[in-house]
Amino acid sequence: MTALTPENREKLRKISVATITTALFKRNLRNQFIQDVRPVGTKAPQMVGEAYTLRYIPAREDLDHIGVFEDRSHPQRRTIEECPPGHVLVIDSRKDARAASAGGILVTRLMMRGAAGIVTDGGFRDCPEIAEMAFPVYQNRPAPPTNLTRQRAVDINVPIGCGDAPVFPGDIIVGDGEGVVVIPAHLANEIAEEGHEMTAYEDFVMEKVREGRGIFGLYPGGPETKAEFAAWRKANGR
Repeated sequence: MTALTPENREKLRKISVATITTALFKRNLRNQFIQDVRPVGTKAPQMVGEAYTLRYIPAREDLDHIGVFEDRSHPQRRTIEECPPGHVLVIDSRKDARAASAGGILVTRLMMRGAAGIVTDGGFRDCPEIAEMAFPVYQNRPAPPTNLTRQRAVDINVPIGCGDAPVFPGDIIVGDGEGVVVIPAHLANEIAEEGHEMTAYEDFVMEKVREGRGIFGLYPGGPETKAEFAAWRKANGR
């Protein structure tokens, strides 16, 4: 499998999640947008990185007590220390935001280790502090109670579901101000290249719409717009 090239990784940093979902839809992939997650803060850059996963099941009271965190093999703690730099930690919390998937200390440790971001379909605690970080963090809603009240960490870097989207280790995760999309790893380079072209055309369209132009023959573009778009790209260095 061809890895995501550095050039295409940079392209994905400039392509919206909305545009990526359209490129995926053209390939009949309709379920790659992670439902009901949003950024915790507004200071983080666009998120791009390979998926590294953690899976939770429901907690059990006789097993999930505060003492489990003393065990260095605890899957939640191990995941924070083992997630490779440049990767996005994606957590399957079963869409249960009644307890935290992690908190400010673990998210900060992940950031300091060079991860590209973190996503849960549950929630995080310490959200006011997390919101001030220049680190991409996505959740359903704040969840102050400790994860042990609802969640038991069981599997590291296995296929999971997050917000009803399938996530396989190594898939490319992209997040912006609207949400998070999962690009199958084998499609990442071509999606980046196509998305780059789509973004340029959408910027051209937006400029023309703001000038008062109608959308027919423009969005989607007809043959008559090709030469105009080519001239616009040349003039704008796109």
